[in-house]
Amino acid sequence: MTDISSVLDQADRNLTSSLDRLFELVRIPSISTDPAYKAECRKAGEWLVTTLTALGFQASLRDTPGHPMVVAHHDAASDTAPHVLFYGHYDVQPVDPLELWENDPFDPQVKEIGNGRKILTGRGTSDDKGQLLTFVEACRAYKEVHGSLPVKITILFEGEEESGSPSLKPFLEANAAELKAEYALVCDTSMWDAETPAIAATLRGLVGEELTITAADRDLHSGLFGGAAANPIHILTTILAGLRDETGRVTLDGFYDGVEETPENIKASWQTLGRDAKSFLGEVGLSEPSGEKGRSVLELTWARPTCEVNGIWGGYTGEGFKTVIAAKASAKVSFRLVGTQDPAKIRDSFRTYVRSQIPADCSVEFHEHGGSPAIQLSYDSPVLTKAKTALSEEWPKPAVVVGMGGSIPIVGDFQTYLGMDSLLVGYGLIDDRIHSPNEKYDLTSFHKGIRSWVRILAAL
Repeated sequence: MTDISSVLDQADRNLTSSLDRLFELVRIPSISTDPAYKAECRKAGEWLVTTLTALGFQASLRDTPGHPMVVAHHDAASDTAPHVLFYGHYDVQPVDPLELWENDPFDPQVKEIGNGRKILTGRGTSDDKGQLLTFVEACRAYKEVHGSLPVKITILFEGEEESGSPSLKPFLEANAAELKAEYALVCDTSMWDAETPAIAATLRGLVGEELTITAADRDLHSGLFGGAAANPIHILTTILAGLRDETGRVTLDGFYDGVEETPENIKASWQTLGRDAKSFLGEVGLSEPSGEKGRSVLELTWARPTCEVNGIWGGYTGEGFKTVIAAKASAKVSFRLVGTQDPAKIRDSFRTYVRSQIPADCSVEFHEHGGSPAIQLSYDSPVLTKAKTALSEEWPKPAVVVGMGGSIPIVGDFQTYLGMDSLLVGYGLIDDRIHSPNEKYDLTSFHKGIRSWVRILAAL
């Protein structure tokens, strides 16, 4: 392993200039979703190319139908060193409503908010300019001390993450040979708390479905037809109610194929995090878990599949009252997937179940709203183990391996197009106000994030 004490010292000495570079990047209003900022997005990409080139990377700006990609390569000191792909995004969210910001969102500042805690303010400080620069600045410290890097690195910075990444999949597919590495490093997530780093080992997949049930050829008078004509709202709600049993399990045939139990040692580690049903649900005015019985809230939200009704409508919903039997009724239903659950099979099972419940004189139509498999890094993966040890050496508390209830599409894209697993390590905090006014990034997150990447790169 590379001696890193001198590299960590160099990262410490660089902190002021590292902050200066972060503030330069934050001052560029690279709002990807607003066409008025197209030139600014390109400017941010160019800034990164210039910065990486100065560090010895072979860096270039690659045009896409949308905002450009930044691609950079750097060899390792040893030919036997592993090859990693580091991903981040340089675009940011819009700043509206501007009047709620305490300062200009593109005039970053260092502020003290009590107990000596210092924060960096401005749009993109946490999501994701500050996070991606933790990695770049770790590379800088290595180059300044050793003149080389401990691993072979490819960097991919995109400029459309905050607007749905429309150019990303075609770009990955077209450039797969150039971008493929042994695994990806993604820095766009959060710590467990201000003293406890986290590695996200799982991301749930997603299947989205919209269905519309049609009965009569028009809305009917409930006095004339009530009791005789099929009511699509009754049919729909009966179908939706039948998706889960009294224990909270989903009833679809084959739904749990590919769902494995979480290892007991991982569940035990989650128990030590202090998040129970009362603390988790109490924040939103609830207290009782509604999913599968006998499982913790962290297991339910990180490691178990779900079926949720996200919207339902039909009939008269305006002011007052109208006694009709609706001709149509609709709902949106989503499934979060884990393990190796197959999105296509889940969708097919759902549609088969719904069709089996439709009366002969009624019909149903479906509209697909995307589908992606779950992502799971092996809990005993050598990469995960090395990163966990490295992080634990840097922060006050040992690193924890967590799950994420949502999805990060780029991680699935790396698997699909590049055949790579991803290691998700981020240094954001829950109170960073990303996507909201007054976004911030803790100075400690930035500083120790740089030091953390120094340790992780050495460990890898």
